[in-house]
Amino acid sequence: MEMKLKEDLNPVLLLLFQVTVWLYSVLAFLPSYLFSSVSESDAGLGSEQERAQRLKARSVTGRPAGPYRAMGATKRLVSSLHPGVDTLDKVFEDASRRFPDRDCLGTREVVMEEDERQSNGKFFKKVILGQYRWLSYAETHRAAACFGIGLAALGQRAHNNIAIFCETRAEWVIAAQACFMQNFPLVTLYSTLGGPAITHGLNETEVSHIITSRELLETRLKFILLEVPRLQHIIVVDDTPTEWHGYPRGISVHNMATVQGLRTKPENGKHPMPSDIAVIMYTSGSTGIPKGVMISHSNIIAGITGMAERIPNLGENDTYIGYLPLAHVLELSAELVCVAHGCRIGYSSPQTLADQSTKIKKGSKGDTSVLQPTLMAAVPEIMDRIYKNVMTKVEEMSSAQRTLFTLAYNYKLEQLSQGRSTPLCDNLVFKKVRSLLGGKTRVLLSGGAPLSAATQRFINVCFCCPVGQGYGLTETCGAGTISEMWDYSTGRVGGPLICSEIKLKDWVEGGYHITDTPTPRGEILIGGPNVTMGYYKNEAKNQDFFVDENGQRWFCTGDIGEVHPDGCLKIIDRKKDLVKLQAGEYVSLGKVEAMLKNCPLIDNICAYANSDEMYVIGFVVPNQKHLLSLAEQYLIRGSWEELCDNAAMEEVVLQVITEAALSAQLERFEIPRKIRLSPDPWTPETGLVTEAFKLKRQQLKSKYQDDIERMYGGKNVKP
Repeated sequence: MEMKLKEDLNPVLLLLFQVTVWLYSVLAFLPSYLFSSVSESDAGLGSEQERAQRLKARSVTGRPAGPYRAMGATKRLVSSLHPGVDTLDKVFEDASRRFPDRDCLGTREVVMEEDERQSNGKFFKKVILGQYRWLSYAETHRAAACFGIGLAALGQRAHNNIAIFCETRAEWVIAAQACFMQNFPLVTLYSTLGGPAITHGLNETEVSHIITSRELLETRLKFILLEVPRLQHIIVVDDTPTEWHGYPRGISVHNMATVQGLRTKPENGKHPMPSDIAVIMYTSGSTGIPKGVMISHSNIIAGITGMAERIPNLGENDTYIGYLPLAHVLELSAELVCVAHGCRIGYSSPQTLADQSTKIKKGSKGDTSVLQPTLMAAVPEIMDRIYKNVMTKVEEMSSAQRTLFTLAYNYKLEQLSQGRSTPLCDNLVFKKVRSLLGGKTRVLLSGGAPLSAATQRFINVCFCCPVGQGYGLTETCGAGTISEMWDYSTGRVGGPLICSEIKLKDWVEGGYHITDTPTPRGEILIGGPNVTMGYYKNEAKNQDFFVDENGQRWFCTGDIGEVHPDGCLKIIDRKKDLVKLQAGEYVSLGKVEAMLKNCPLIDNICAYANSDEMYVIGFVVPNQKHLLSLAEQYLIRGSWEELCDNAAMEEVVLQVITEAALSAQLERFEIPRKIRLSPDPWTPETGLVTEAFKLKRQQLKSKYQDDIERMYGGKNVKP
């Protein structure tokens, strides 16, 4: 099996390990294994290996272009979880009726906050957090109902847009549910968007009311209020302060608790229809100005129906940790799936997620340790970071510890490929790694960008849980495909969900055709009830949507995929990422980046090329620990910024990158010939990556314009 850890092991130790594992397996687990095999075959399920090899989807026309549908939906796509539950207010009402006393939304109390002095003299805020405090389903439903009535009392009307600009927290979901109940289309904006993008979204949607947090009001929103003339009411979800001064005339600031106490006569006919807009979701925009995607109630319900079907045994015993932006379709969908099934949702943030997270005071507990979630969604960037951190710690282990870890890792990899479990390794070797996410994670959903094979294998092995790798877009409500939990193959995103179908279309310029062998390849088109209503006030961009002769909506994704014989999809390219070099070779920038991100020296990389040039260049965020180690090895001295600006250091890093590229079997013309090292990481706050950590190529190009000209020998570069 691929991607084993490098072995340089004593054969006696190897034999001892194998004998111990074999004895343990026979004595402790053979009876239960046999029993479970019998019960599985009685139930007609087959082993995990057999299930993984089954057909996931097939072309309903028999043609290689498709459309491909899941085996459970070849006759008809599925669009709802329960009959009659066809709008989002009904989803929540249904859940609060079925699970009234069950914990719904949880928030940790702040025990203490303090400013901790760092070695560079700067101060960094650290927190000690207590236990989770929970609202039941009935309490959450009541809070949302009161807030919706209060918003109406403040003059918000059905079918008129209302904005939410807030971090991921319980109040976000309460506010959203309030809007769904009252039929207020909810405009979602990322909390990391810059001033111009926020202004654009608020003015385009003509909102008069906005829901936000104290911090975002004081650090972002306050400075653009005069540029949003229609805005009249700002509702702050925090309890303090209760008085707000210094805001422009005509703008009132209210606390959420105050609004929940307001009363008004109920409006007639306010309940939403399935076809009404539930959300106008502004994409973080990897290219250009953010676009607002209009998502109906029926779109979201279809999407969450498809997602829920891929998570086995989903129910009220599950705990989900919410920390990704709720303004992102992956997080919103995941949380709505949980609400519909009575799971509890505990809130977190990337800065407080684990014991080692940046805001957690040393010695106190991060959110995963306290919550111990069973379900979690993550973007590849976060998983790549965990993978690299753990592997760095493995390198620092004693020789005996490292040997044991490597043996256990490779043994488990082998067993996984045969559909077997490894309880001894899980308990003795991987327990500590697993505890990083609380120790009880049973399903990890990955979306937003491709997950590298090495990271996926690492999660499978060390966290002892499957990774459901998904593919979808805001335009398809986050739904498209998700891999089945017992499918441990890497690099694929699974078969279509039961709510959607997939077609391939020739892309002649890129050289991808549905007649390609051994697998059909082409641009991915997603169709189904989850395909959204188009872009808000943006007819020019709506050409990517179309309706077929059966009245079904489709979206042309711009991604290139291939469909494997078992019906699973693999993303292999992106139209926008393909550049033709001067000599005529096509380079997929995304492919180059994906291959090189596995190199321990690279924290992030953006490949760049244009058609007037002969070669590829790159901007690289190096891993601090590995770069400092290289600098020491080559006797290059200086501060972190000086090292990143050092031509000799660039050459050394380029050498390492070239070796990594060759071992990843990149073609010579795909390997960056020159690079620029960046001392600062690229985060959504810098505006250089999206919330899902996708590269914003145009912004990166602007930032490194001078370096591009230098690396291309001073030539003028195309805008």
